[in-house]
Amino acid sequence: MPAPAEPSLIPAAAPEAARAPRRRTFGLATATALVMGNIIGGGIFALPATVAPYGMVSLLAFAVLSVGAVLLALLFGKLARRSPVTGGLYVYPRDAFGPFAGFLSAWSYWTMCWVSIAALAVAVVGYVDAVVPLHGNHLLEGAVAAAALWLPAAANFAGTRWVGAVQIVSTALKFVPLLLLATVGLFFVDTDNFGPFNPSGDSVPSALAACAALLLYSFLGVESAAVSAGEVRDAERTVGRASVLGTLASALVYVLGIVAVFGLVPHEKLAASGAPFADAVNAITGGTWGGTVISLVAVASIVGCLNGWILMAAQMPYAAARDGLFPAPFARLGKGGVPGFGVWACAVLGTLLIALNYTAGPDATFRALVLITTFTGCVPYLLSAAAQLYWLARGTREKVRPAGLARDLTVAALSFGFSFWLIAGAGYAAVYQGVLFLFAGIPVYVWLRGRQATES
Repeated sequence: MPAPAEPSLIPAAAPEAARAPRRRTFGLATATALVMGNIIGGGIFALPATVAPYGMVSLLAFAVLSVGAVLLALLFGKLARRSPVTGGLYVYPRDAFGPFAGFLSAWSYWTMCWVSIAALAVAVVGYVDAVVPLHGNHLLEGAVAAAALWLPAAANFAGTRWVGAVQIVSTALKFVPLLLLATVGLFFVDTDNFGPFNPSGDSVPSALAACAALLLYSFLGVESAAVSAGEVRDAERTVGRASVLGTLASALVYVLGIVAVFGLVPHEKLAASGAPFADAVNAITGGTWGGTVISLVAVASIVGCLNGWILMAAQMPYAAARDGLFPAPFARLGKGGVPGFGVWACAVLGTLLIALNYTAGPDATFRALVLITTFTGCVPYLLSAAAQLYWLARGTREKVRPAGLARDLTVAALSFGFSFWLIAGAGYAAVYQGVLFLFAGIPVYVWLRGRQATES
């Protein structure tokens, strides 16, 4: 049994929505675009080379991961029916287990967001360099990464309506070219390029788990509609539909695109590539102009992804701050309805990470940051699945039919096991660093709780 929650610190979802009436601007199309835009970002352009050392096992891992991502989408849709408010992955553990679980979920997710944002911003540099050579000028590279971070931050300051508009446009810009590569490119596939099934030297189960932990980075964002449920019209229905539709569409593009890249670029070249999609397009066109075009698409895709992720990074602490479980400035809304301080904090922390890491080896840095985001992202997934199991075990769902109960239990249990498996696959170093990030938030929680006790 979890410790009883203090009512003053854990308001129910309905009263929260009632005390903060906000205009819900996201319809199904915008919410689906938000999910797709956050899922299809820099990961799809960088990860084929990162997982190439695992050979064809990575394609199997991608298939398993796609199924797991759909399970998570179904889980978040069910949870959003109970709590259709902003903060999703923070709200679910908070309501089920109390303020500390909600805080850990919010802190872990927030950490994942700004670490991921820093990695995405740095990833822009490589694709810009493919179009306009930067000649290894570190100052110029840092300026490009910072610009890639602050431009979408400015769109967030303009308000959620602008975020939604930018998300739809950026999703269209990257989805169409990627789909063309995933279809036309299949006609140019050479099966000799696929390479061995498992050249990593690890056992297949170990290689599968390690590869899936890396590839999860490309599916982060499946929870986007749930986190921003307070901005979604008819959230009880729309969040679940947008999550599943966005995840399925992204998975289709991913699977076809990855197969095309593996079949177009020889395995040895792919493992050493800094721009695998550009190399794949060059293999089709027989020149370099195609790689230049796909590099421009990659830049637009990553900037669009940053646009959505910055909103996610501000929404989670906003919801927690309203309950006194994050510093109060995070609860302030700007004129456009966006938590302005959260956007500033995310942009500043991301810029600091860029300044500290962009001079390091890009491949090693990218891999390390990806695995940390896997751990910090899976913690709220795990807690959300546990929250659904808790509510089902308590029998608090109204008018639950046996068939529906069995389905929801299956989805929640598989989502929990899937998240646990990915955390294990992230490896000791990533789990160690992720736990340090997680525990670093405990003094913040202690301070806030102490202040609340003093004021009461």
